[in-house]
Amino acid sequence: MLSRVVPTSTAAATTYNGVFDNSRAVTHSRSVEFVSIRKGNTGLLCNSPSRRVAPVMAVVKTDEQPTSVAVGLEEAEAVVEKSLADRLRMGSLTEDGLSYKERFIIRCYEVGINKTATVETIANLLQEVGGNHAQSVGFSTDGFATTTTMRKLHLIWVTSRMHIEIYRYPAWSDVVEIETWCQSEGRIGTRRDWIIKDHASGEVIGRATSKWVMMNEDTRRLQKVNDDVRDEYLVFCPKTPRLAFPEENSNSLKKIAKLEDPAEYSRLGLVPRRADLDMNKHVNNVTYIGWVLESIPQEVIDTHELQTITLDYRRECQHDDIVDSLTSSESLDDPAITKLQGTNGSSAHKKDATDLSRFLHLLRSSGDGLELNRGRTEWRKKPAKK
Repeated sequence: MLSRVVPTSTAAATTYNGVFDNSRAVTHSRSVEFVSIRKGNTGLLCNSPSRRVAPVMAVVKTDEQPTSVAVGLEEAEAVVEKSLADRLRMGSLTEDGLSYKERFIIRCYEVGINKTATVETIANLLQEVGGNHAQSVGFSTDGFATTTTMRKLHLIWVTSRMHIEIYRYPAWSDVVEIETWCQSEGRIGTRRDWIIKDHASGEVIGRATSKWVMMNEDTRRLQKVNDDVRDEYLVFCPKTPRLAFPEENSNSLKKIAKLEDPAEYSRLGLVPRRADLDMNKHVNNVTYIGWVLESIPQEVIDTHELQTITLDYRRECQHDDIVDSLTSSESLDDPAITKLQGTNGSSAHKKDATDLSRFLHLLRSSGDGLELNRGRTEWRKKPAKK
């Protein structure tokens, strides 16, 4: 329940069919101590100034008995004060409240040797917009999208799989708009999808999907999603499945074979930096992307750019672990043909097989050889310089 002190007013609010007129403020003829905003089944209070929702209930406590009145979104926003971060962010829930969109300016320190955003930048933005989505519905005050029940039980979300496709990388000062939503994924986890657009043109320049599982923060063991947690977040999820990759043969669904020794390329002895650890007290999932790319041959880096990356996270990595990155070429027996369909876009992105290179990856612990992560990347030839 959210509450704040509101000034006393003697003005009467105009009503229409028992609902306050949206152009009026919430007022009461008696002394008002506080107003509490409750989320009902018919509406959802959010911090988006552009979103219209069904009326919510305000319980007005007076010097006598509390009085429940129906108020519109504008009144609710007048009562609930936004945080400074909420006011400055370029993001909000969508019209139906089941997904979240946010715009980002690509900074100079987020671009690489190609003068475009790196894949690590894209992955960090995906993580950021996912966290902001959770905050916008009242979660994640002290963790990555953790619900109230999860925080009480010391549970956290951890990444089990990430699949990212980039059709065109944004450059420095470009503005991208990222839409994200989450859905249930069986009994053991949840999934989060993203659509990345060039804000100026509306072109879909990337898509991503991920799977997340729950871990006990104290024991570091995986745990099934219980009904209490599921009930907390399902109210904010699409009621019917919505996929960033609706294609039947999407690369996002393909299993990754384990890379066996000897690998063609390797980079041994990678050490996590303190800055690689996140609030879940382990190496953040984005760091694994950088480790995978460390063993890509330099000639590929010089002539190609990353088009697709898929990572399966097998074990968490701590600060004192030492990591080996192994890479080998994979046969192009099924050249990737990505076609945006449905409501997600209509552009087709196709590459001839001769322009593509595909690799399998393995990250393992240097000490005991345990598998930390396995991955697959696909690279396209860099566009000709103009």
